[in-house]
Amino acid sequence: MDLLFLTPILFFLIAFVFSMLGMGGSQLYIPILFWLGMDFKLQAIPLGMLLNVTNSSSAAVTYGREGLIDWKVALPFGLTMVLSAPFGTWLNINLPTKPVILIFALFTATAAMLMLSGWKPKGGKFSSKERTALGVSGGSVLGLFAGLIGRGGGSFVVPLLYIAGLEARTAAATSAFVVTCSGTSSFLSHIFTAARPNWSIWILCVLSVLIGSQLGSRLMARKLKSKYIKIIFGTVLLGVAAILIIQNFFL
Repeated sequence: MDLLFLTPILFFLIAFVFSMLGMGGSQLYIPILFWLGMDFKLQAIPLGMLLNVTNSSSAAVTYGREGLIDWKVALPFGLTMVLSAPFGTWLNINLPTKPVILIFALFTATAAMLMLSGWKPKGGKFSSKERTALGVSGGSVLGLFAGLIGRGGGSFVVPLLYIAGLEARTAAATSAFVVTCSGTSSFLSHIFTAARPNWSIWILCVLSVLIGSQLGSRLMARKLKSKYIKIIFGTVLLGVAAILIIQNFFL
């Protein structure tokens, strides 16, 4: 368990990068905590989801203040993700999840390659009704699958928003709010199973993620250009896709 005290440093770096991309980071927090000795259900998942919410909510506050969040998309997207995620959790019992994970891993990798290639969807700006429709439909579908495979959904939300035509910075900022909504729902559903939290490590990890998220989101909002965000985002998403496949098909 001594190695666990190194996690705040590692999680600071993860939060710094993932906050710039509108992603919470649970897809890395949870397996790292498990590999370092935490019980998967009673410790790793609850703490991982708490860090996910800490990261995304902190970043969302920064992006909201900077006017980067598209609220016409974010509000219906977040609400419908929260409402549809429990149905995904129920389906988890009745459907094989590995084929779904493979589909989303391939979707994530494809989105990453599109962003790295510099491709951008053509089309004008969305109308108010189109933005709301995108939020409702996207949140309903991705919330369902996020609940099915136990993810906050950030690695799926950003590619969808980008492919739908939102600019890279706006897509990442909007995703931060959406991931906060879905992550909070997931955290609350898991926290009551966290029977053995190590409070010293939990507090240190939350503080390190909070600091990393603030630094990363402020750097993205004020300094980084869209082309650099696309490069970082594409590279990280390729890693996320690889982790999804390795975790679920080779471990």
